[in-house]
Amino acid sequence: MEEKTFTITTESDQDTIRVGQEIGRLLLEGDVVGLVGELGSGKTWLTKGIALGLGVNPKTIVTSPSFTLVNQYQGRAALFHMDVYRLGTLDEALAAGIEEMIYSGGVVVLEWADRWPEILPEQTLMVKLLILDDHRRTLILSGRHTRAFEIMAHLTLSSFHSCPTSP
Repeated sequence: MEEKTFTITTESDQDTIRVGQEIGRLLLEGDVVGLVGELGSGKTWLTKGIALGLGVNPKTIVTSPSFTLVNQYQGRAALFHMDVYRLGTLDEALAAGIEEMIYSGGVVVLEWADRWPEILPEQTLMVKLLILDDHRRTLILSGRHTRAFEIMAHLTLSSFHSCPTSP
């Protein structure tokens, strides 16, 4: 299928969390969200919002799993928040069980998802986070599968300042 994209600009960390929360409300067991962006671009802020949208207790502290590889949270579905930044090769990622977690049936948020796209399922919703300044971010959501299209369509109907596009 042809890739579709949807762009959202956030004005603050809280705004990024709010977008994540809306994405989280739309996610189902088996969904995968791949995050791409440089250090400090807001990947963990977005994941905090996704966790809230999945019904994870708001008092739960959602942190980057940079040193632990995966953090698991329980909401209406299990959320596996993974960070492969410190893994050097695809073999290391596979040995760490990344592929098993991706196909575990929970919801997966994978930071640095562009490192090994070949292990991602076709329905993955990709989110590229771009730093505009100290507070503002551009989030470019993309996908090539009906499931990703459904999520983007629901976001289009919400109140985000957005610009749906297709290449």
